[in-house]
Amino acid sequence: MSSAPAPSAGSCYRFVVKSAEDAARVIREQLGENARVLSVRNVESGGMLGLFSSPKLEVIAQLIAPEPAPEPAPAVVEEPKAVLSELGAASEAVSAGRVRAPRSMIRAPKMTLPELLRRSGFSEPLLARLERSPEWRRLEELPLHRALVEVGHHLRDLAAHRASRPPLRRAAFLGTPGVGRTTALCKWLSAEVFRRARIGHVVTAEFDRPNAPGQLPVFCEALGVPLAHFPASTEPATENAFVYFDLPGLSLRHPAENAVVARFLDAEQITERVLVLNAAYDHATLRAAYAAGRELGATHVVFTHLDEVSQWGRLWDYLLDGDLEPLFLATGPSLTSDLETDAADAVARRTMPAAADTVAPAAPEAAANDDEDEVAAPGVLNTAA
Repeated sequence: MSSAPAPSAGSCYRFVVKSAEDAARVIREQLGENARVLSVRNVESGGMLGLFSSPKLEVIAQLIAPEPAPEPAPAVVEEPKAVLSELGAASEAVSAGRVRAPRSMIRAPKMTLPELLRRSGFSEPLLARLERSPEWRRLEELPLHRALVEVGHHLRDLAAHRASRPPLRRAAFLGTPGVGRTTALCKWLSAEVFRRARIGHVVTAEFDRPNAPGQLPVFCEALGVPLAHFPASTEPATENAFVYFDLPGLSLRHPAENAVVARFLDAEQITERVLVLNAAYDHATLRAAYAAGRELGATHVVFTHLDEVSQWGRLWDYLLDGDLEPLFLATGPSLTSDLETDAADAVARRTMPAAADTVAPAAPEAAANDDEDEVAAPGVLNTAA
């Protein structure tokens, strides 16, 4: 096995360290005493974790040829105080802005709390609501990970204060074509049968438009859930049984075409109406579909295709201020899983990774610089408009 080549005079080497002391030690171990520092600059870690980690120093050092001594002298082992002093002075000059650094060496400005929330998909109305809170100024002064914890807890509390409805018993699943309406119904059926041990049956209807059942017949047969085609009984077979309806897709371009669906719902006295929305749609289409569902008296909402959405923060407006109770979030294509029944908690975990129930202990090197933050008392964020 060949060993690494020894450092040669004139070669430059790059080191990333935590402090000037570490740099002096590494240079001494790697290059020996005949080294000089060419540049020092602050660098930050990338990704979400980089927002909370301590900055590091990038040091460029060059190995120089030793000057021949006029006569032999006894070897003296001592700390490279000159190198340590040079590193400390250079680091201080860069941090204080006394040195004109190249553009690539200028440290990026620290991200603010509103900027981070916007990147998570928070809407401007929701941000304005948060900023009107009397606690907002204190939140902005906290480290970002602590501010995210408090914002996340508060948003989940707001969602939990919504008036909850009784469990579904006789409900129709509504939505425009392509939103995954039938898949959402299959997911809910699997939860009813496997998790809650409920029984019931499903009714499909077509009216004046075709309603392809897709995998619903095979899936119902596998679950042991009877599937009937309207006209059929729309009442539960037993007292605690369910009846769910798979109806044709709604139209956004021609709202008058939805009148036949509305007449069926009213005639059969189906008051529980689940609106299925594709979360990957653009904001305008999502709002239009939401409005169409409200026109038909929707009581619950399901968001699908969340595995295709990178910014879940856009859902907060529907979870907090919407009149429809969130039933579940569909996070994948599986018919028996990939669903989150606690929508607010799922969105909080996705939009604010630091907003966990407990804050993870800080790393030793970070804790030494965060002592003053440990005494910050967790306040209650009041964002009442």
